Amino acid sequence: MYLIAGILDFFTSLNGIFYTLAYLVGGIPFGLLYGKYLGGVDIRQVGSGSIGATNVLRALKETNPKIAKKVAILTMLSDALKGVFILMVAKAFGISYEAQWMMAFLVVVGHCFSPFLKLEGGKGVASSVGVIAVFLPLEALLGLVIWFVVGKLLKISSLASLFGVICGVGSSFFLHPEIPHITTHTPLVLIMCIVLYKHIPNIIRLIQRKEQKVL
Repeated sequence: MYLIAGILDFFTSLNGIFYTLAYLVGGIPFGLLYGKYLGGVDIRQVGSGSIGATNVLRALKETNPKIAKKVAILTMLSDALKGVFILMVAKAFGISYEAQWMMAFLVVVGHCFSPFLKLEGGKGVASSVGVIAVFLPLEALLGLVIWFVVGKLLKISSLASLFGVICGVGSSFFLHPEIPHITTHTPLVLIMCIVLYKHIPNIIRLIQRKEQKVL
C-alpha cells in the first residue's frame, strides 16, 4: 500500500506530471504523421523504418519528390521544437533546473521509444539538439554545424548525426566544465548514449561500408 501511495504521490506531483508530459510529448511521431497525411506513405515501411527526417526524405522521394525536402525539414523542426515547447512550459511553472534536465532526457527517450508506436521510434538526434539548445545553445549550435558539414561532405546522414551529437556533447566538457545550475554532465551523456544506442544498426553498416548515402 505504501508503495502504491508513493507512486501515486509522485505521478500526481508537479514534477511527476511534467515528467509524464515530457515523455508523451517526446513520443509524438511527427515524421510518421507528416509522411502519412502529407505524403500518403507509411515511412515505417520504407528504408530504415525510422520516423526521423532522413527516412521521411527517403520515403517521400520515392512517392512525392516535390514535397520530400519540405516535409523532411518540417519533421526535423517539429522533432526539435517539441522538446523546446514542453521545457518552456516547465520553466513558466517554475520547475527546477534539475527536473528540467530530467524532462529533456525523457523527451529524447519518448522520441526513441514512443508510447504511441509500441516503444519504437526515431534516432533522437533532432530531439536531442532541441532540448540541449534550451540549456546550452552554443553546444547545440556546434553540433549542428558539425552535422551540416559532415553531411554535406560525406552525404551519410547517420555519420553526420553521430559526429554532431558526439562533438556537441563532448564540447560541453570544455565550454562548460560545470553545467550551469546542475554542475554535472550526466544528463548530456545519457542523452548521447541513447542516440548512440539507436544508431547501432547504422554503426554496423558503417563498419561494413554498407550504409546508404542521402542523395
